Amino acid sequence: MSDPEKNAFTPALNDIKAEDHAVVTGKIETVIVNNEHLGHLANFEDHQLTKLEAAKKHPWQVVWCLYAAWIVILASFEGLAGGNVIGIPQFRKDFGKPFNGDYVLDGNWQSAINGGPNASVAIGSLITAYWADVFGRKWLLMFGCLIGYAGITLEITANTIAMFFAGKLINGFAIGLYLNLSVTLLGEFAPLALRGVMVSLSAVSYSIGPLLATIIMNFTSSKDDQWAYRAIFASQYGFLAIVTIFWFFLPESPWWLMTKNKEEQAQRSLRKLGVSEEEMPKRMAYIRLTLAKIRNETEGVTYLECFRASNLRRTIITVAPLTIQALCGIGFIGSYFTYYVQLAGYETQESFHITIGQQILSLTGSCTSLFLIDRMGRRSLTFWSLVGLTILLMLAGGLGTQTENPAAVKGVIAFELLYTLWYNASIAATAYTLLAETATTRLRGKSIALGVALQNAVFTMWSFVLPYIFNPDQANLGAKTAFIFGGISVLCMLYIWFYQPETAGRSFEELDELFMKRVPARQFKGYKTDAESQSELVRQQQALN
Repeated sequence: MSDPEKNAFTPALNDIKAEDHAVVTGKIETVIVNNEHLGHLANFEDHQLTKLEAAKKHPWQVVWCLYAAWIVILASFEGLAGGNVIGIPQFRKDFGKPFNGDYVLDGNWQSAINGGPNASVAIGSLITAYWADVFGRKWLLMFGCLIGYAGITLEITANTIAMFFAGKLINGFAIGLYLNLSVTLLGEFAPLALRGVMVSLSAVSYSIGPLLATIIMNFTSSKDDQWAYRAIFASQYGFLAIVTIFWFFLPESPWWLMTKNKEEQAQRSLRKLGVSEEEMPKRMAYIRLTLAKIRNETEGVTYLECFRASNLRRTIITVAPLTIQALCGIGFIGSYFTYYVQLAGYETQESFHITIGQQILSLTGSCTSLFLIDRMGRRSLTFWSLVGLTILLMLAGGLGTQTENPAAVKGVIAFELLYTLWYNASIAATAYTLLAETATTRLRGKSIALGVALQNAVFTMWSFVLPYIFNPDQANLGAKTAFIFGGISVLCMLYIWFYQPETAGRSFEELDELFMKRVPARQFKGYKTDAESQSELVRQQQALN
């Protein structure tokens, strides 16, 4: 019997008479052995399922993963709308100042409305991790919805840039909550065979939200009144309403319920997720087994626990890919693309048409990632994505030195479009998959919060810096800004090569063992874990019986 399991029975054993102590202890040992047997059997069976078999066996888990992905659509919709709103002439006219026959938003406010919400997302994500462990995933999501309604309303009714900024801050907090909870739910609801695909849905959702936002802006941005930009924010009510309506049917995470020793509620939640009565003992045993193995390491967990010697490596590996997203240039190309196209000489309507094409490529890349992420693996796909992104950034920066050449300007736009396709087919998906599956169960909420917070801290930094690097009334680097991100991407490639392990096809129990044994990153893929061996042995015994 492991120490965590013994500790769970210690209070009861202390109340038993000495002569009965051995008998009771023996019975407890039998219960633990049976629990481990069922847990290993469940783990083995999960490994044997193909993606199609897993989807047929667990349809409700797939449904609720789709719901979690819809939450990401809501968050990404606001993210693009807030960044690309400066590409709407009426917004610059209402909140900006005249410049060379047009209107330009003051650099300080431009930094604020992009950087402030990113900081708010980071704060919201960090706070969410603690609240999610206390109040659970479901009720915290409803709290986020209420905050979202308030933020959207303020964005729509704003008649000053300060009021609009306040609405962005409030909505940013809600986005931090959405991102944390959606990735957590995807990681905890998805069947093992589908976990990579389901978590990759977050990347697809990140493409769907901006695509829808761009289409709406294409139809409204040419208006000559406040609804040229208000319409895009009002549209968020529809996305949020769907989240709210289906919230009433959402099951609480059984993993969270088991950490609170609420076994009956966990079983009710598993039933809502489609687990049959026959499968229930094995599924409950697997959750108990996984939690028991990590309880000693993470009991009384705080954020500081993520940085303990036993957890630090795992924390870095969990959050680094998401941070690399913010370092390799997507904040520049994603948020400033429409504005750059306009500065390059295209009319407003043309710029939004090109941006719609960008978002279609983004969605195409995200859908492609669903097929690549398990075939290539997380590590390989992330590394080679950075190789491709670095080349594209350097080419775009090189052409950006020829600003007087119309063909060079079109070449920059072409390379940025290819960047969008390549990015979304690779690291856009792998980062969220690694975030959801690499963190230990007891630290998952806090690890995800740290990842989202760190990413948005980097985005916040770029939001304040980029306007002064990029804008025509400041340093005016324009497309040459890509050189900066190309250089940083080279450093990120080195990190992935030497430090990032392969986690595809591994259960949470197996990942716990690999990290506890400090297996080197490049040996993860071929390492045979004790959990795998025990699962196979249990299956063989089951077959003999």
